[in-house]
Amino acid sequence: MIESPPEERRLTVAVIGLGSIGGVAAGCLAAAGRHDVVACARRPLDRLTLEHQNGADVSAVDLPLRALTDPAQAEPADWVLLCTKAHQTAAAAPWLKRLCTPSTHVAVLQNGIDHVARVAPLADGATVLPVIVYYNGERLAPDRMRLRHTSQYDLVVADDKAGRGFARLLEGTPLRVLLSDHFTTLLWRKLLINAVANPITALVLQRQAVLRRPDVQELCRAVLDETVAVARADGAQLAEDETARTIATLLTFSGELGTSMYFDRLAGRPLEIEALTGAIVAAGSRHGIATPLNTALLTLLRAVNDATGKEP
Repeated sequence: MIESPPEERRLTVAVIGLGSIGGVAAGCLAAAGRHDVVACARRPLDRLTLEHQNGADVSAVDLPLRALTDPAQAEPADWVLLCTKAHQTAAAAPWLKRLCTPSTHVAVLQNGIDHVARVAPLADGATVLPVIVYYNGERLAPDRMRLRHTSQYDLVVADDKAGRGFARLLEGTPLRVLLSDHFTTLLWRKLLINAVANPITALVLQRQAVLRRPDVQELCRAVLDETVAVARADGAQLAEDETARTIATLLTFSGELGTSMYFDRLAGRPLEIEALTGAIVAAGSRHGIATPLNTALLTLLRAVNDATGKEP
């Protein structure tokens, strides 16, 4: 007699940050209905509409979603998805303190390369899992999100116990998870894109069409050559022509697209510089590799941040 497999336990999932990335993640999990999902947000919310754009087709589903606005309301969760921007991690500390125990898993859906170092001190012994995000999330309104797929996979994690647990968590949702044995390499490859697209568009206040200028492309190549050297020293297995490949990828993006840093500067918000350019400069310093161009970009971006007069 063949026994049926045991029914999978229903898990509690808390999503910190209901912006473009967190809103889509919360909506996808809520729509799947396999787990109990709660959003940790600044404003009260009881419903969320998730739009899913697949090619020219757009579908929408209206979902009930429990949202907490005070960390004191939170209880320990099985999984926490940290979806704030990297420079907002410290502000999420009260949520992490309430949600995390040593048996919790914290999936960090943020830019940069130092996810564990950034989050682990705040997570009360929880397992911290870095996640690479490829999907395009758009926050159309506080209670309306749109998911667009931009590549074959939407999320990438290391192929280990925690990564496999994360992939199981998202089964039944539109978000496609890749388990990779080359996570460090993929993490740096995404940072290569962010190393030039974000700083340049933010500094010149132009969308990605500016990257098509020949002189700007020369600057991109020089910045990327520096970054590739740092990435290799940090363990990334990159191609000999990695800089050229990155430039080619950048040129596949529509010139009408902005970057997160570009939109943040337009809105007068703090820029996510330390997790991007700052991380490259810091890694270069650790490995004894000079990064004069990245350092120059970092200096200018920090000056822009100081001029906003706002705390991250």
